[in-house]
Amino acid sequence: MKILLLGREGQLAWELRRTLACLGEVVALDRRSETLMVDMADPDTLVKAVKAVNPGLIVNATAYTAVDRAEQEAEQEQARKINAEAPGILAELALKTGAAQIHYSTDYVFYGDGTAPYDEEHATGPQGVYGSTKLAGEQAIREVGGRYYIFRTAWVYGARGQNFLLTMLRLMRERERLGIVSDQIGAPTWSRLIAEATALVVARSMNGGSFKADVKSGVYHLSCAGQTSWFDFATAIRDVAVNNNILPPECASIEAIATGDYPTPARRPAYSVLSNEKLAREFGVRLPDWKDALELCMASLVR
Repeated sequence: MKILLLGREGQLAWELRRTLACLGEVVALDRRSETLMVDMADPDTLVKAVKAVNPGLIVNATAYTAVDRAEQEAEQEQARKINAEAPGILAELALKTGAAQIHYSTDYVFYGDGTAPYDEEHATGPQGVYGSTKLAGEQAIREVGGRYYIFRTAWVYGARGQNFLLTMLRLMRERERLGIVSDQIGAPTWSRLIAEATALVVARSMNGGSFKADVKSGVYHLSCAGQTSWFDFATAIRDVAVNNNILPPECASIEAIATGDYPTPARRPAYSVLSNEKLAREFGVRLPDWKDALELCMASLVR
């Protein structure tokens, strides 16, 4: 099976290139690809890529993720094209060619005023452009139909790209004190585990070199177990980094602050923990606790 992976160097796409290679020939494309360039805001490049690769599986590991910049009027159209329109176009191409589709969404589709983990049937209510466009992308795929998995995940970090883990490690080297928000709750999720879980779901949906006829299409939550705040996550990063000699013991101290002390253009969900029970029930896939995942990720940095 040929697998068209949209994205090459991002934190999730990089991991998917490894895990999906066990299942077929992976063709990873992005805007910097020399032979076949793909611009998610340009539908023509999507059509050309699918026609050229003729994949059995299309995996979209790209997104417009500049949450605050998306609130600017000049950027909203770009966010809409990439997050809302491109997924629908890919769904139509997948349906036409008989391919299956994997798409990644976000906890930002929820308003964030809950107190218990959200399941897939919970009412959505994004607070900003990023969440709204990601939800529109989900809806576009569902309207087209076909064989698809939409994986909602949250607080994604990894050993490459731009993410909270790498930002904290850098700032802890540069500053003496950091103020980190303590009243936003979620589940940090290592990109490698998302990629491995994705490959497991695909493998369990196939029969030989093709997908089964009864693929369980739908929305699935895919995040690490447990929950924490950004402050406690940052504290855990510092502690694990010191224990692994990534940071010196005298690195930056961390102070808990409220969301109101650090205003941003886009509102963040105060609570965005996802229930992963559907994924475990349907595919037997369950990610570890976020603290255990962080230990594994940090260990990989020092190998």
